[in-house]
Amino acid sequence: MSSSPTPEKLQYSSVYGLVNSWRFGRSLGIDPIGIISTCSFNCVYCQLGNIQQKTTQRQIFVPTSQIISDLQRFVRREVPIDVVTISGSGEPTLALNLGEILAATKEIIKQPKLVLTNSSLLGDQSVRDALALADIVAVKLDAVSSNQLRQINQPSETIDLPDILRGIEQFRQEYQGCMVIQTMVLSSWTAEMQAHYIHLIKSLQPDEIKLDIPSRFRVLVDQLESRDDEIVESRCYSCQNLQSISAEELSAMAQKIYNVTKKPVRYAPIA
Repeated sequence: MSSSPTPEKLQYSSVYGLVNSWRFGRSLGIDPIGIISTCSFNCVYCQLGNIQQKTTQRQIFVPTSQIISDLQRFVRREVPIDVVTISGSGEPTLALNLGEILAATKEIIKQPKLVLTNSSLLGDQSVRDALALADIVAVKLDAVSSNQLRQINQPSETIDLPDILRGIEQFRQEYQGCMVIQTMVLSSWTAEMQAHYIHLIKSLQPDEIKLDIPSRFRVLVDQLESRDDEIVESRCYSCQNLQSISAEELSAMAQKIYNVTKKPVRYAPIA
């Protein structure tokens, strides 16, 4: 029986895709984290599977020079894209060189730069300064209580919901770009939970709300696909399905949020 490839044997590229996003179109991905999945959360729905390294400690995982080289190699292929998404194998704000990456990407690619963050480090001024260089920042808010946060996102011990909410509020006050609040809806929310969420939305004042469901399976085996110049539209993993709410429930929840907040609400189509 053949053994799984070791990290040293994988042909790793910090640039991957294109990935089709129902919200943002053809997305070129930049992974500032690298081969070992690293995050301050271990979300139950994460397509990466169990996070290999859970931490809140920022560091440089992938040198900016490598990301620039990988980007330049992609640009030479002249493949049309709609957005550049900085996400990858964990929480991108853990990358100490995130600001450098965004600044360098702006010099190479003109399309909008999107960062997907779990919001856990937004209380750090240096993180907010780095994110200020992005055109769009999607901040995660999956929970309206600390207990729900622990159940869904399984954060590092030092992270709690009040800190996350305070960080999002600070970021909103400073950020001049488009801030999207992105929420994964795993099960039906009570009327009280929805009312609390709407209250938070009115307070945090995002430009848009994005409701997601776990349309992708959850990975059961830690696995990083070898990356190269090929365009990858889909991946095959050993995984399990997660139950989510019905199309009718999701639509009703989105409509209720819009009726009260008057903020655009987009929600994932359910097949």
